[in-house]
Amino acid sequence: MSVLVEKMEKDTENSGKTVKSPVKSSIKPPKKLLRPVGRAIADYQMIQDGDRLLLGLSGGKDSLSLLHLLRHLQSYAPVKFELAVATVDPCIDGFDPSPLKEYLAGLGIDYFYQKQEIAEQAEENMGRDSFCAYCSRMRRGILYSTARNNNCNKLVLAQHLDDLAESFMMSVFHGGSLRTMKASYVIDAGDLQVIRPLVYVRERQLVKFAEAAELPVIADNCPACFSMPTQRQHMKLLLEQEEKSAPHLFANMLHAMRPLMGEMQGKG
Repeated sequence: MSVLVEKMEKDTENSGKTVKSPVKSSIKPPKKLLRPVGRAIADYQMIQDGDRLLLGLSGGKDSLSLLHLLRHLQSYAPVKFELAVATVDPCIDGFDPSPLKEYLAGLGIDYFYQKQEIAEQAEENMGRDSFCAYCSRMRRGILYSTARNNNCNKLVLAQHLDDLAESFMMSVFHGGSLRTMKASYVIDAGDLQVIRPLVYVRERQLVKFAEAAELPVIADNCPACFSMPTQRQHMKLLLEQEEKSAPHLFANMLHAMRPLMGEMQGKG
């Protein structure tokens, strides 16, 4: 799998010569994104020949950037896999991901758009959960079902290194435990693997790429979460402040979190 990283970088230099999609031919992920994605895939053996991946696409910068990174990988890497995309519309006022339909149609990718009245159901069913926790659990269940119904064996999620660091801090501060999101794991049912190829990527890299590529980002892709300050936002600001005096903060946090992220099976 280390060959994958080298080939992704080499073919990026020549990617202007052969382009499979005439719709978005100008979008070429930079090496600074391809390298950490390729290494994460290699380290955790995220993708193998013959896989059919389902990417959860919210319409935010992270998932849209990952979509184009995976398309590049699909076109140029030696590992052959299929890619499908799914969006869960939670029917929340102020959040309309429907413009993604036209965009995905232009890319020619299998696209599944699922509407679910999550906000309405939350009032009766979320119990002691926060709305964000309830919504996340519901959306994840819909993505699992969509993957199973469309012969996908892996679900791809777009959390990045900043997300993992924030989750780690929240776990320590509020849960009294050492936990964070895993880079790769098999769900309890045993039939699907969840992978996060962006675990080595910083959020600011995705912001820069999405802006440069003019990706059709859905603004405030979760307005219910942005409507009030959250524990996660507090941790984001805390880490941002600490990084000013400790430039290697996230590299150090990644090193500390590796034992919590799952078993590494190779080296990028």
